[in-house]
Amino acid sequence: MTLQAAYGFLQTLKKEDYVAVVAYDLRTEILSDFSTDRQKAYEAMQRLRIAGFSEANLYDAVTEMSNRMKDLEGRKAIVLLSSGIDTFSKLTFDKTRKILQDDAVPIYAIGLAQASREMADARGAMGPIARLDFLQADNQMKTFAKETGGQAYFPRFYGEFPGIYQQIHQALRNQYSLGY
Repeated sequence: MTLQAAYGFLQTLKKEDYVAVVAYDLRTEILSDFSTDRQKAYEAMQRLRIAGFSEANLYDAVTEMSNRMKDLEGRKAIVLLSSGIDTFSKLTFDKTRKILQDDAVPIYAIGLAQASREMADARGAMGPIARLDFLQADNQMKTFAKETGGQAYFPRFYGEFPGIYQQIHQALRNQYSLGY
């Protein structure tokens, strides 16, 4: 279901928009580098189905992509589809925040598995430590989005994804920079 939702974002892009598909677990892997070729992006997303490890170095991955993008010309953003949980990054949350603020690449964070988490919590299948881990993960994604000029979303239903992608699309098409 999540993979199908991710395809929806590619459908909102214009022909001239560049997109890269990046996966992360213990390391960041560029599955499809920046290109206007949608077929390459679709093929790369097919490779997202099987995770290599259960570990997730979110901080390392998001800062690596932000650093790659900070000097690119034009509008840019990171669309982060993630649980928000970081297990093994070399960077701390505070160092990651600082890097993301300095790079100034907007992050549009989309939290995954909200419905599953709520159902597990309602059945009592989620203990207090797991609940706290997920709340912290949500807060981290909200912080990254807010401090970079993006937005965080936490959909509970598949039907929410098209609206989220449309909001991101509109935000990227309607941003203006003022300087003095």
